[in-house]
Amino acid sequence: MATVVLQPAFARRYTAGVTRLEVTALTYQALVDELDERYPGFADAVNIPIAIAIDGEIHNEPLLQTIEPSSEVFFLPPLEGG
Repeated sequence: MATVVLQPAFARRYTAGVTRLEVTALTYQALVDELDERYPGFADAVNIPIAIAIDGEIHNEPLLQTIEPSSEVFFLPPLEGG
């Protein structure tokens, strides 16, 4: 299963603080759907311009990406100013 890694602040807000999640999804959309099933509202949270890193390679168009069962996926939400 692929591993999803979330930044702690993002995880606190959308996954009850869980920063590492195992998923069976093999596409970005399936991954989002799977996490939204577990954590309602997750899909809305990533329905913004967001980059992901799959196995260390950053992708700015996540909908075009596939995920291998051994992949590690990092969500890279935009930085918040302040």
